[in-house]
This record gives sequence, structure tokens and C-alpha cells, in this order.
Amino acid sequence: MTATLDALALPRDAQDLLFREARTVNAFTDEPVTDEQLRAVYDLVKWGPTAMNSQPLRILFVRSQDAKARLAPHMSEGNRAKTLAAPVTAVLAADTDFHEHLAKTFPHFANAKAAFADDQRRTEAAKTSALLQVGYFIVGVRAAGLAAGPMSGFDQEGVRREFFADTNQLPLVIVNIGHPDHSGTHPRNPRLDHTDAIRTI
Repeated sequence: MTATLDALALPRDAQDLLFREARTVNAFTDEPVTDEQLRAVYDLVKWGPTAMNSQPLRILFVRSQDAKARLAPHMSEGNRAKTLAAPVTAVLAADTDFHEHLAKTFPHFANAKAAFADDQRRTEAAKTSALLQVGYFIVGVRAAGLAAGPMSGFDQEGVRREFFADTNQLPLVIVNIGHPDHSGTHPRNPRLDHTDAIRTI
């Protein structure tokens, strides 16, 4: 195990913060999450790679009680109460109009926008790269000393109609964010060993 740790450039305390000691939590303390923290998370995770630097992730932070009340009916029953109680909830969506920004984000390829003229291909590309960014986002939340509770249990079409009706953004994952209250955290489940997950050919 020590040899594995030493093979990583990241200091061990940072490894623990981001991965080993980080937990998906269901409850949070009353300590607030600041707008500065949320901006810092984005300013870190925006550097993660996406196909053709497309950056299709769009983030809606739901903080007010009125906005939470609009979101709650679209959450699955098991996710509703904890979403209402979380200090802030991020709705992570894929922007299928990402190609409109490629002149800025991928400027060395003059014809980048035309490469995504097909709606179906563009939608799939948006989802794939945005889901990559969802993973970066969760790690970024942990890097801020916060806990993330990602959820796929919600009515995607209902959330789209409620919050994204005038856009071409598709909600993918919802993440509760805050300072963790581990009183309701389940024991950590086992992870697969590298011998179960890796093949080299």
C-alpha cells in the first residue's frame, strides 16, 4: 500500500481529502456554503479535459427556499428531504448548444462548430463531456473542504421544464453540497481491487 501511495505526486493528505476519507453524505451541518467557495470550485474544475475543449457543463445552484420548493417535487422520495435540508444544491446540466462557444474555446479549429451540425451527435457529445465534468465537479467540491451528495434519482424532464425550459440544457445529475454531518453516514462499502478492475494487454 505504501508503494502505491508513493507512486502518486499528490501529497497523502490531499489524496485522503479528495478520495479515501471523502464520503457521499446524506446530511449536512448548519455551517453555510459561500458563493466564494462555489466560484472557487468552478474555477478549479473548469480545467478538466473535455472533447474539443467543449465544456458543455452548466450549473444551476439552488439555494433559496422558494427554489428548493420548486425542485423538491421532482426529486425521488428518498432524495426529497435531504435536498430540502442541504445548504445548496447544484443541478448539473449539459448544454447542447455548446458548439456556439467553440470559436472561443477551440479557436485553432476554424470549422469546429460545423462538426456538430447534427443534433443527435451534438447531444450525445454534450452529455459525454458534461458527465466527465460532473466527476471533476464532485472532486472540486471535496477540494473546497465540502461534501457532495450526488443523485440521479429525480425526474429529468420535470426538472428540465421547471428550470431549463427556455434553454437547450439537459439536467444530468443533482448534487447536494455542504459541510458534512456524519451522524447519518453509512459505513463505507468495499471497493473493487485493481485485480478485479484492470486488464493490461
